Amino acid sequence: MSAPIAHGGGVTMAAAAFGGRPEDWLDLSTGINPCPVALPEIPARVWHRLPDRHLIEAASRAARDYYGCGTILPLPVPGTQSVIQLLPRLIAPAGHVAARDHGVAVTDNRIAVVFPTYGEYARAFASAGFAVDAVGDIATIGERHRLAVVVNPNNPDGRTWPVEMLIALHDRMKSQNGLLVVDEAFCDADPALSLAARADELSNLVIFRSFGKFFGLAGLRLGFAIARGDILERFEEWLGPWAVSGPALSLADSLLNQDMTAIRHRISERSAALHGVLSDADLRISGGTALFTLVADGRAGDIYTHLCRHHILVRKFDYAPDWLRFGLAPDAAADRRLREALQRFER
Repeated sequence: MSAPIAHGGGVTMAAAAFGGRPEDWLDLSTGINPCPVALPEIPARVWHRLPDRHLIEAASRAARDYYGCGTILPLPVPGTQSVIQLLPRLIAPAGHVAARDHGVAVTDNRIAVVFPTYGEYARAFASAGFAVDAVGDIATIGERHRLAVVVNPNNPDGRTWPVEMLIALHDRMKSQNGLLVVDEAFCDADPALSLAARADELSNLVIFRSFGKFFGLAGLRLGFAIARGDILERFEEWLGPWAVSGPALSLADSLLNQDMTAIRHRISERSAALHGVLSDADLRISGGTALFTLVADGRAGDIYTHLCRHHILVRKFDYAPDWLRFGLAPDAAADRRLREALQRFER
């Protein structure tokens, strides 16, 4: 088993190292909408009863209409991390036992992950005994790959791939009996990037969508998988009964049927404010999405520590020591707090 990956959101550990109460820290280490949407009323029976089939179907229909995926009913999952960990089972036959080389499980079935990106994909496949190739471009994904992973837009650099280019990659994977997985966790702010509208015609495609990031409800642990029926049936079987809570399904049904204009506008305002703060601090913006901004700076490690001493947490990267990822601040007061902390940094 490979070592756990350090993700954003670790305020408790940061507070233990640098002091202060976790609730007093400004957490900019994640790509989550810092202005959570107003929660609609959840009927008391939803809390009282196990999540029955009608709740799952209502959430799936709402997701189908929101994502625009035609006849496919997306499968609600308890956060997309839950199905990332199931991906190796899609391409490992029953009773599959990988060969071993010096005690390490290996296989001829190689996996391509467009890198750098969310690290749990490579970890899930490596832990299952698959050889993982970190590729810099989808053009290098070839016949040796049984499955390819593309995060679009990408985390942490915000790189995007045109729909038609991803369709061509899907067709290439299909021709060699492979699968394409596209993670669209940050697609809500720019729906034109999504492959969901073409999912009906792309039989070897799996799309993952996050719910909590855009709506600012990451603690709900809810996501959706979009794929052909047999793949979704396997995910559902592997997850087991009642995988998604009734309250989460109820909220999805309500919120996915609302107008998203105000949410997108608020995120856009917060993103513009963050860019202003970073520009004032003479930090070079090298990428990002509507929900986070990536900065490249040779002093990144020192800036990270300095901000932690001011009880502000951002995301650093062990594989790119000159990178820092800044999530959105919730309001103007938090913008000022970040600006003042950066102004105190000794250059």
